[in-house]
Amino acid sequence: MDARTYDRDELKRTFIANRGYWSGFWEGLLALHPEFFAAYLDFSSIPWKQGPLPPKVKEFIYIAIDASTTHLYEPGLRIHIENALKYGATKEEILEVLQLTSVLGMHTCTMGVPALIEELKEAGQGGDLDALLADPERQRLKEEFIRNRGYWSDFWDGLLILDPAFFQTYLRFSSIPWKSGPLEPKVKEFIYIAIDAATTHLYEPGLRIHYRNALKHGATKEELMEVLQLTSVLGMHTCTMGVPILIDELRKAGQAV
Repeated sequence: MDARTYDRDELKRTFIANRGYWSGFWEGLLALHPEFFAAYLDFSSIPWKQGPLPPKVKEFIYIAIDASTTHLYEPGLRIHIENALKYGATKEEILEVLQLTSVLGMHTCTMGVPALIEELKEAGQGGDLDALLADPERQRLKEEFIRNRGYWSDFWDGLLILDPAFFQTYLRFSSIPWKSGPLEPKVKEFIYIAIDAATTHLYEPGLRIHYRNALKHGATKEELMEVLQLTSVLGMHTCTMGVPILIDELRKAGQAV
């Protein structure tokens, strides 16, 4: 799409047709730079025009990345919850998206604990930590994690070694949507992929695990690619937040918008 062949009203109509909504925070960018707006429209519309995921699942991806603790973008979150409901999502499904997204804080431990154990060993304080993994209670917790969550990774070993009680509480917390949530397993994995791949997090260890899990649950490469495409629009919040502020400040300075 070349913005020079479209007026602003037509660009707005095209956005609504392609993306299924409109928000006032787009008005400023459309007014100040319709060519850039048109380029973003083309970029963000690809998964909506040819992607395999149902519309409500696309909205789940947006909800996850906007609600993620690394972003917390309320304007987009409200829009995409509204859109998901419009596309037939239930409150239980949206709540589950939020539950799945809320585990992101645990990457403090999945990154921090392995590094801590390495430094303990380097300082001569590691003792026989690795031997603790053979403890029957720790093995029981590991088996329960695999049963509930469907996988295991070596980065959980350290937490299980250092604090099995804390590990147990996280196991209960993170297992809720897997034991009673309405979303199919591959969609749960799409949520994890989106929040790990988001530019505000970029957590490769989790990303690889959840790719593998999604593939195990029947996801296709086209679906996974679409999750990344949907997630990659996150950078545009620079403009949806920045441009309205720019317009306010221009007006305060007595400059034309």
